Amino acid sequence: MLREISEEVRINLKDRLRDVRHAIRQRRHDSTSSGSASPAPGHAPFPLREIEGLLGHAASAFDDVMSMAETLVPRELSGRMQGLAPKPLGTYFGARGASAQLAAERAFRRDIYALTRAVLKEKGREARVHEAALAAAHAAMERQYGQLFDRLSTEGEWTARVALTASLSAALLLELLGQDPLRFGDQASATMETGGRRAAAISCLAPVALACGMATVDTSAAEEPDLLEIAMLATDARLPRILPACEGADAQDELTSIFAALLAHLP
Repeated sequence: MLREISEEVRINLKDRLRDVRHAIRQRRHDSTSSGSASPAPGHAPFPLREIEGLLGHAASAFDDVMSMAETLVPRELSGRMQGLAPKPLGTYFGARGASAQLAAERAFRRDIYALTRAVLKEKGREARVHEAALAAAHAAMERQYGQLFDRLSTEGEWTARVALTASLSAALLLELLGQDPLRFGDQASATMETGGRRAAAISCLAPVALACGMATVDTSAAEEPDLLEIAMLATDARLPRILPACEGADAQDELTSIFAALLAHLP
């Protein structure tokens, strides 16, 4: 059925279903966040409290069935950190023809979603990733950096390729941050201020952008499943520089400089 409707509707429907799944999980009978609020003074408590328990058990059963179904879905994952090997940026951008462009955009959403989820899991953070924001980031990158992607497809000189890749990786990080694809969990949002959520988003999205850049620099190399893990270690070490760079007046140039140094020395 999903193939019979427009791509935009498909993306938004998937995001809404994930939001519903999150809401159901919050209502599980064994969830610490599903407790009922105390009745207001002067009001009698809900007379059929057993019904709330039944609804919680129903939500738990539905969530368990969905979790079981997810294990039956084939995934293109193998290796460490869910094993998704980042692809070169040219895989996602610069395609020619409507069919090729759609395939590239879908690959971008699929891979960036999986990479981001892997980073979130590794960092122990609770957040949902909205594909609509990833689609918007992809469209913006194509619109603003089409000429650079054309250059990337023909650039063979290593130093120039590193510089170009660093610029595009920095742009990707900033575009992802601008589209804000992460929806942190209710408990995390309640304890994090706006600045804290921004820093958390940067720490989770920077490894994704860098990993794609690492896969781009040497297109002749075989796919490396551990590139994301390496990118996480590298960005965590450079986070004191990456955080202010993202907020600076020359964010693109500052991030490009940081990424260029990393791409020149990382495998």
